[in-house]
Amino acid sequence: MLFLPCFENKLSAMHIHLISIGGAVMHNLALALQAQGHSVTGSDDEIFDPAKSRLAEAGLLPLKMGWHTENIHGKIDQIILGMHARLDNPELLRAQELEIPILSFPAFTFQQTADKIRMVVAGSHGKTTTTAMLMHVFKTLQMPYDYLVGSIVQGYDRMVQFSDAPVSIIEGDEYLSSPLDRRPKFLHYKPQLSMITGIAWDHINVFPTYENYLEQFREYLKSIPAKGVCYYNQEDEDLKTIATQLKPTLDIVLEPYSTLPYTSKNEGLAVHWMGRDYDMNWFGKHNVSNMSGAMALAHSYGIDNHNFLSAMQTFDGTARRLEKIYDKNNLTIIRDFAHSPSKVKATVEAVKEQYASRKVYAFFELHTFSSLQKNFLPHYNATMEKADEAYIYIDKHVFNLKKMDPLTATEIKNGFGKNVTVIDTKASLIAAVKAVDKDKAVILLMSSGSFSGLKTEDYI
Repeated sequence: MLFLPCFENKLSAMHIHLISIGGAVMHNLALALQAQGHSVTGSDDEIFDPAKSRLAEAGLLPLKMGWHTENIHGKIDQIILGMHARLDNPELLRAQELEIPILSFPAFTFQQTADKIRMVVAGSHGKTTTTAMLMHVFKTLQMPYDYLVGSIVQGYDRMVQFSDAPVSIIEGDEYLSSPLDRRPKFLHYKPQLSMITGIAWDHINVFPTYENYLEQFREYLKSIPAKGVCYYNQEDEDLKTIATQLKPTLDIVLEPYSTLPYTSKNEGLAVHWMGRDYDMNWFGKHNVSNMSGAMALAHSYGIDNHNFLSAMQTFDGTARRLEKIYDKNNLTIIRDFAHSPSKVKATVEAVKEQYASRKVYAFFELHTFSSLQKNFLPHYNATMEKADEAYIYIDKHVFNLKKMDPLTATEIKNGFGKNVTVIDTKASLIAAVKAVDKDKAVILLMSSGSFSGLKTEDYI
């Protein structure tokens, strides 16, 4: 099925001000808008690298940190509001007084792509990697495209691009859009082409029950325009149930996909399709599943499956997703962004499958709001059971920053349901890593944080 693009809705040059410009996507959006020819300003109360350096290089770093009402004036055409801002933000209040149009970045992204084909990857896990896979295939096949992805992708200067391309590949996040817009981001995009990788409860600070979380994906399917296409992972039982229930009520093509057959190899794996083997540089069943959905999605745009798989042979993955940061002398160290239960389980299993003859030492940092909740810990039960040794790290300072009661070692062990070792100081963490028998070993580091700033030299 081939979708033909319409004419692009180009916006004339504007003065755009970003409140919370230092965010991962927000600062990339600022860079993309500047590249489009817009006059861009922004503000934030704190900005860290790499955003700080990148904004400074582009001349977009605010002269002073904080929120200042003098930044907001009648010559501003558009405010883009980031999730980090609060409802009482002085700049936001001033913009409302002046009746300047205010949009969240996903709403603005839809505005920029209103007359394009929007290809959206949704799901609780694998969104960034799958989006990066599609970007890689389009780039390899020299097909024009725009994109919005939630993390740095190798070979790209920024995470957002708007151009004259007929299609925009978008990572569809289910988190809230802005303080003024409490809808999930992906409800803004209204994709003609989409896929959902799977569902596993996340963001319990805004979706307090699993049923409430599931409802966001039901609404996402309902948001797809008539005659749109969505592929869903039929190996995910909850997603399969939702798709089966909604299919008779929706005027869209709603089709399942499943993981293509594959064989693990010493370096990477081989995907089997139509009697041919395609050697890949990456590994992990969850990644094969992601690629399988991406292949179906790309095919709906008109990309031949053989061309897709051939292009994927030069895909090297994304930053902090099963990323090798050391590989010498029979010791391999892998870093991964895994933080939710489903991601931790998939990552541990992928590493153990790939390195079956080695001992796998898995270190996981409890860092997100959800993972630090006592009532959420049971969702991690058995997620690390494939590791030969499992360690859970908590930085006590994080509890203070998030104004939360600290977890006890017993609560953590009970939650994970395995003989895990709990570590609560950086010195103990370094000692545990150094104590690993490094002959034919794999050290797996999983966190959405930084393990208190641990460096590679600390591991070896």
